[in-house]
Amino acid sequence: MTAPTVAAPPARFNFARHLIERNAARAAKTALIDDQGRLSYGELADAVARFGAALRQLGLRREERVLLLAHDSSDWVVAFLGALHAGVVPVAINTLLPAKDIAYMLGDSRAQAAIVSGALLPTLQEAMAQGGHEVQHLIVSRGSALPAGARAFDALVKAAQPAAPADTHADEPAFWLYSSGSTGAPKGTVHSQANLYWTAELYGRGVLQLRESDTVFSAAKLFFAYGLGNALSFPLSVGASVVLMAERPTPQACFHRMTQHQPTVFCGAPTGYGGMLASPDLPAKSAVALRLCSSAGEALPQDIGERWTRHFGVEIIDGIGSTEMLHIFLSNVPGQVRYGTTGFPVPGYAVELRGEDGQPVATNPDGSSEIGDLYIQGPSAALMYWNNRSKSRDTFQGGWTKSGDKYLRNADGTYTYAGRNDDMLKVSGIYVSPFEVEATLVQHPAVLEAAVIGKEDSDGLTKTKAYVVLKPGQQASSADLQAFVKERLAPYKYPRFIEFLDELPKTATGKIQRFRLREREKAAG
Repeated sequence: MTAPTVAAPPARFNFARHLIERNAARAAKTALIDDQGRLSYGELADAVARFGAALRQLGLRREERVLLLAHDSSDWVVAFLGALHAGVVPVAINTLLPAKDIAYMLGDSRAQAAIVSGALLPTLQEAMAQGGHEVQHLIVSRGSALPAGARAFDALVKAAQPAAPADTHADEPAFWLYSSGSTGAPKGTVHSQANLYWTAELYGRGVLQLRESDTVFSAAKLFFAYGLGNALSFPLSVGASVVLMAERPTPQACFHRMTQHQPTVFCGAPTGYGGMLASPDLPAKSAVALRLCSSAGEALPQDIGERWTRHFGVEIIDGIGSTEMLHIFLSNVPGQVRYGTTGFPVPGYAVELRGEDGQPVATNPDGSSEIGDLYIQGPSAALMYWNNRSKSRDTFQGGWTKSGDKYLRNADGTYTYAGRNDDMLKVSGIYVSPFEVEATLVQHPAVLEAAVIGKEDSDGLTKTKAYVVLKPGQQASSADLQAFVKERLAPYKYPRFIEFLDELPKTATGKIQRFRLREREKAAG
C-alpha cells in the first residue's frame, strides 16, 4: 500500500468540532439511522453542542469522566461526541458486563456522571449499590421510568443552549475504552482527541476508501474500538450515513438491517460471518447492496472469506487492530485481498516482528520470516493505561506498542496470524499456531467453529486439543476430524484430543475466550 498524504491535526484540536465543521454543508443529509428514527447532520451537530453544554451546566469539568453504558443508538453518538465537545472524557463500556465489573470501572474511572440506556439501568443500579464510588449525575436514555434524581437524556439535550466547543489539545485525554485482555482486571485505555482523527484518515478513508455515498452498518458495537471506528469516526468523517442497532448482532438481526436499510459497507467479526453463512435465512446477493465488508476481532479463516465472496460477490477486508492502537494497523486491501492472511501494514503504521530476545526476527532470502512478537508504531497509540504504570511500560515501549500477538511475514509482504502470545503452543519443541489448526478444522463441511488449546498428555507433554462446534444437523467423529487435519497440515499439528461443545465461550465482541477453555481443562484435571 502507498502511504497517503495525511496532514497532522493542529495542536488545538477537538474531534467533535472537527466532525461538525467537516459536515456543515450536509445539514439536511441523514447521518444516523437507529431503531427509532433518523438524525440529520444538522440535528446531530445541534444535539452534540447542546449535550456538551448540558454536561458543563451539571458542573462537570474538563477531563472528568462520564460513564457511557448504552445500547447503540443516536443517543450513544450524541453522548460520546457531546462529551468530547465539552472536554469531558466519556468512558465507553461493554453493555453485557455484569454489575461487579461495572462497579469496578466506576471506581477505577471515578466517573462523575453515568449515561445509561433505560434497559440497562437495573444493572447499573446494582453496580452502584455495591459502593466504592458515588456517581453525582445519572442520565437515562430512552427509559420509561426515571429513578429519583435522574435526568432524561432527551430532556437534558433540549433544555440546554448550544455552547462553543472546549479548546482542547490534540494530545489531551479525550476518551477511555477498557481493554479486557485474557486475564487480570480490565485496563482503562486512555486515548487522545487526535487518535480518532488518525484512524479515520489512515484506515477509514485510506484503506476502506469510505465515501459520502456510503451507508455503513457495523455488527461490532460502539463500545468496542473496532465498532467505534466503523460506526462513528469513519463514516461521519466522510459524510456517510450510519445504521445503528441496539440488539445483539444475531444473523437474523443483521440480515434485517442489510435488507431494510441497504447498507453498502458491512463491518463484522469472523464468528459473525461464519454464523451468517450457516444460517438458512442468508439473503441472496440481489437482496442486499453491499460493495465492501470488513472483519477484525480475530483472524478471518480463509474458508469463511472465500465462501462469503462467492455468495455475495464482495470482499471481506480482514485486518487486526487493538484497543491500544484504537483501530486496524495490519490489513488486507480492496482488490488485493489475500484470504488466510491479515494483509499488509496500513500506511502510516510500521510493524516489526521480534524474537524472544527482543531483536527483530531474521528475514529469509525470499522476504519471509519466522514467527515473532508483533510490535506496532503509529500515531493512534493510546497514551497509557489508567492507574497501571507497570502494564503501561510493558505495552507502550517508546514509539512502539507491544500487541501481544504472534505473526509471521510471507514472501509477498503479507502477514499471517499465529496466535496470541499466551495461546501459542510448543509441541515436540516446535511452535504450533492454534489458529492454523482451527482454520483447517473449519474447512470440514460439518464444522461450524473450533478453538484449539494445549493439553498435557500422560507424559506431561503439551499436545493440541480442539473444542469443536458442529453445524446443525451435521455429524463428524474425532477420528474423522483428525484425519482431515493430518491430510492438510504437518503431522505433529493435528489435534490429539477433540471435544464437542454446543457453543464456544466468547466475549461480547465475538472473540473466542481460549483462556476459559484452559480453565475448563484445568478443572477437569
